[in-house]
Amino acid sequence: MGTRGAVTGGAHMDAFAELVSSAIMETGIPSSSIFKKTAVELPGYYRPEKKWDLVVVHNGILGAVIELKSQMGPSFGNNFNNRTEEAIGSATDIWVAYREQRFGSHMIRPWLGYLFLLEDCEASTSPVAVREPHFAVDAVFKGASYKKRYEIFCQRLVLERVYDSSCFLTAKFSDKGVDVGEPNANLSFSRFVSALKGQMVQLQSQNVKNE
Repeated sequence: MGTRGAVTGGAHMDAFAELVSSAIMETGIPSSSIFKKTAVELPGYYRPEKKWDLVVVHNGILGAVIELKSQMGPSFGNNFNNRTEEAIGSATDIWVAYREQRFGSHMIRPWLGYLFLLEDCEASTSPVAVREPHFAVDAVFKGASYKKRYEIFCQRLVLERVYDSSCFLTAKFSDKGVDVGEPNANLSFSRFVSALKGQMVQLQSQNVKNE
């Protein structure tokens, strides 16, 4: 599926964006309602706007908002905190903006998705120590690698309804190219896309009712 340079350069995330777009169009949503790279700014509540990776606006209704992120080594430690804070903060901002009707007064709730691709290597799969100078860390994180931490993170984004669906993928590089893995069936790409397609059917149903 390509080289490490292509992934770090964003080419593979562009490929995922195309795969997601194709899945959306399979439901009957036209390509003109799907925005990538341009016209992806949405208003927030704590800030004026944010650029998302993929936005679906069909007949004036915000149907889906998707973040596509990746992390390649070597700085997994600092980037883990940055990625988690960014994802939680962005979701918090858009949900309050939705409550404040920044996207109109439509009854349909936009679908919020988070897809993350992590490099599968020794640095990301080795156990990581935690610091507990005052209080105990959640036991699930003790001895967990960054790979496991991201898996837990993506699971909890959905469990706590921060995002409607999350997908966690890994990329392992070799001389033959890159092998994309799915460590958790509940966070698979197919499950992510199925949930999104269900929302797109609902979006079209809402548009029919408004006609």
